Amino acid sequence: MQNLLLFPFADYWWFYGLFTLFVLGMLALDLGVFHRDAHEVSVKEAAGWSVAWISLALLFAFGFWHYVQWKLPQYPPLLEALAAQGITETAAIAAESARLANQSALEFLTGFVVEKSLSVDNIFVFVVVFSYFAIPAKYQHRILFFGILGALVFRVIFISIGAALMKYEWVIWIFGIFLILTGIKILFAPEKPIEPEKNPIIRLLKKFLPVTPTIEGDKFFLRKSGVLYATPLLVCLVFIEVTDIVFAVDSVPAIFAITKEPLIVFTSNVFAILGLRALFFLLAGVMHKFWALKYALGVILVFVGLKMVWLNHAFGGKFPISWSLGIIGTLLALSVTVSLLMPPKAKPEAAGAA
Repeated sequence: MQNLLLFPFADYWWFYGLFTLFVLGMLALDLGVFHRDAHEVSVKEAAGWSVAWISLALLFAFGFWHYVQWKLPQYPPLLEALAAQGITETAAIAAESARLANQSALEFLTGFVVEKSLSVDNIFVFVVVFSYFAIPAKYQHRILFFGILGALVFRVIFISIGAALMKYEWVIWIFGIFLILTGIKILFAPEKPIEPEKNPIIRLLKKFLPVTPTIEGDKFFLRKSGVLYATPLLVCLVFIEVTDIVFAVDSVPAIFAITKEPLIVFTSNVFAILGLRALFFLLAGVMHKFWALKYALGVILVFVGLKMVWLNHAFGGKFPISWSLGIIGTLLALSVTVSLLMPPKAKPEAAGAA
């Protein structure tokens, strides 16, 4: 049953549609009601939204688990696959369906945790980019809103491509080796400074659109004397979008190492991305304290890469998902603990500073 998809798009197109409508509704509620007026997002507000998004993800996982338990015992392809293995008794079918329901819910939770973990890199970039472009705090939510809206579109594209490619064994090996090398790079390669002005996409944008020297309220575009200008907010937004595409190259294959079900990859990705804005405003001021997270993320990428190229085969086609969740959760907990117990040394003040 290794190649059997439990949630093929042909049978679950309605689920994708309803889920997309839910996401669009939540985004409209977010921007149109709670953030209609530009304002600086407080830590208290960010914490509330973080709890809300995580609670929604957990509620979805609980409902998804119940749905799968109900649906699988009457799913013809599964019944045919079980019959081929000599499993035809009602009790045995129910037991296997329950096992697959537990596995599916755990795959969603593991994918959610992995994507949340990898999004920490996005937060580092957001902090640097907002500082580079001198974006006032009250406009940062607006940029992140449209940035995440674009990120959702690109993730759908990447997941669709990934779902088509993951049918081939050689692609799985390429993705697995890529994740291992990326993890090793995170662990040992020195960090390079972020330089938006050298980004080729930003340079291309400035060739086609003049950019205003100052921020013009919450506008992305401005027309002066019949000439259309881009504002620094748009330049910042474009850079964030490009950065997310780069991060998606890591995160989407990483979740396909957890599950082969595109529906689980899609929903876990979306829930993690929806909570990214709140996570940024919650952690932006203290991210420098969690220095060990970088190393946890590197080890996690190496681990999921090894799952693709070795561990799944070593464990009869599927490395236990509960072990994956436990390993990833332990790595994250250890990195946070080490960061708090061994805080980074304060940088010495520049000579002559008052």
